[in-house]
Formats: sequence, C-alpha cells, structure tokens
Amino acid sequence: MRVALLGAGHIGRAIARLLGRSGDYEVTVVDRSAAALAQLAGEPVATVQADTGQADALARVLRGRELVVNALPYPLATLAATAARAAGCHYFDLTEDVAATRLVKGLAADAATVFMPQCGLAPGFIGIVANQLAQGFDTLHDLELRVGALPAFPTNSLKYNLTWSVDGLINEYCRPCEAIRDGERLELLPLEGFEHFSVDGVEYEAFNTSGGLGTLCETLAGRVRNLDYKSVRYPGHRALMKMLLEELQLNRDQETLKNIMRRAIPSTMQDVVLIFVTASGLREGVLMQEVFARKIFAVRDPDQEPQSAIQITTAAALCAAVDLFREGRLPQRGFVAQEQIKLPEFLANRYGRAYEQFRQVESIC
Repeated sequence: MRVALLGAGHIGRAIARLLGRSGDYEVTVVDRSAAALAQLAGEPVATVQADTGQADALARVLRGRELVVNALPYPLATLAATAARAAGCHYFDLTEDVAATRLVKGLAADAATVFMPQCGLAPGFIGIVANQLAQGFDTLHDLELRVGALPAFPTNSLKYNLTWSVDGLINEYCRPCEAIRDGERLELLPLEGFEHFSVDGVEYEAFNTSGGLGTLCETLAGRVRNLDYKSVRYPGHRALMKMLLEELQLNRDQETLKNIMRRAIPSTMQDVVLIFVTASGLREGVLMQEVFARKIFAVRDPDQEPQSAIQITTAAALCAAVDLFREGRLPQRGFVAQEQIKLPEFLANRYGRAYEQFRQVESIC
C-alpha cells in the first residue's frame, strides 16, 4: 500500500519506522524540514521536502498515493484531510482537536475512501478500551477515562517535561471538554474536575482536558449515565497551569506561553504513559466495576534505538489502525470511529502488542 506520511517530527518518525520496516507499506515521508527528514536516513522510506502548510504542495505529493497518515500539528488537520479527499486517498490522523474532527467527519459523509481521525493514545486507544469495557454491562452507569504522558523523573516546579506537541498540550488545556452527566451531553471547563489518586504508590492528580473522549459521547449517548476524560499529572501541575493560563491570562496569548514552554521546559525521552479506565454498572442485576490499567515505559535498551513511551503508544496505535484497515477488519469507506476497533483485535495486532510489552500496574488507591 502506497502511503504518504505527512510530518517527520517526534511521532512521525516513529510511525515511518514501524510502517516502513514492515514490508507491507511503501512509505513516503513529507516534511518542510530537511533536518527532520535527514533523521530517517537509512530507513526503508522515501522522503520529500515540501511545504505541508500549502494546499498545492500537498496536492502534488499525494498524487498516486493510496493512503495519507497525517502526523502534522493539529491546526493543519483540516488542510491535510481536504487534500486527501481531493486526491482520493484514505485518511488517518492523530488530532485531538474537536473542531478538526467534526470537519473530517463532514468530509467523510459521502466519500469513497475512509476517514479515521484521532488514531493516537487519547483520543484513540483509550476510546477502544472504554468501549470494550462498556459492552460488558447490561446497564452502564459510569465510565471514567484517565491518561497521563509524564516524565519518569520530574525535576521542575511544573513536574512536567515536554513529551509531545506543545500545540496539542495547550489546546487541550484551553478548549471546552465534552462529557455526559446524568445522561445529558454537555461541555465542561478545562482544568476543572480536580481529583487525586495513586498508582503503585505514586501520587497523581487529574483534571478535565479537551479532546480525549474522541467520539465516545456520540457513540454512548443514551447508554451511559456519566462519562468523562481527564489528563493525569503529578501533584501541583494543575495549580501552576491555572495561574499561567487564567491569572496571567496567557490563555489569550497562547503563542507566548508555547514559546516560554519550548524555551524553558526540556523535552525528555525518559517518560511513562499511564492509562486508567474505570467502568461500573449493572450486570445481571448486580452492581459491578471493571478497571483497565497500564503503565507503559520508554525503551532505553542500549541495543535498541531510544523510544519514548509517548512515541511507542501513539505510533503503535495509529499503525495498528492502518494495519487493521489494510487487513479488511474495518469499514472501507466513510467515517470510522476509534471505538469501532475491537480491543482484542487491537492487542493481537503486531503494532498493538506494544501496549502489552512494556506495562506494569500493581496497585491503585
């Protein structure tokens, strides 16, 4: 299958390696940065330097391709999806942006090709897990999704390092958060809904952030009483972010905040991804609870190339979605939601198995 992969950043390069090395995909990676593309030297992929923010440039590079994987920053999602439709390509992306996903869904309405956005960790894998747990109840009461991409060794006051897109991070801290309360769909404020818990003796906090539910509110409407998504951080992070965004009003000057974070907060490859989904409801008249929990760690083996946990989880999730589509296990046209993937099929996939390889959860309080 001929694949155009847009974006050679942190996640894009991981996707390129996975798909390119499989032998089942003819991958061409497209990016405006020659330096980023140079990091794929020696990989079994082709590279093209082009301005991925220009419609005419995208039209040229998508010609003759069958499938587009968009690993660009979320503001470019609508441009990439529109170009994919015009070129007659199937389309997969990683966006967490609610507005972009709605536009992609509109493009898919009468399309002859597949449009499958939100193929990462959250949204993405977390929705697959949540939907699987939901199917195990006769009456579903509460479904709580919690995900954190965290530094393994926090050292600064925010207790945070940059592990993925700063654009995506600030977007989810500033946009309204979808949820279901008492059976009604509504929007919640970001950074609210504060809670505290511990896993394996490590203390965490969680709070509302935007986009993590993907299309679950629509899928589970009328079936679940309460549904929400929260990002997990180390204690103290939320209070400082609220001060920056609300008291200093940097939510009105997001570019300044992004520049500060890029300049002052180091990136890290030593991270951990925490996944924690809780479902409760009635099963044969008995109130029951089911929990899915994972800690996924970075790869630091000297015999392997370093991989951060967020690289592993995000790239594996997208590649598994593409792989299942290629194998005919997903619809072949129109809009496809993440929760249409069955969890056992995902975890059995050669890429989805990453979620089983580097995990550890012993106790939750």
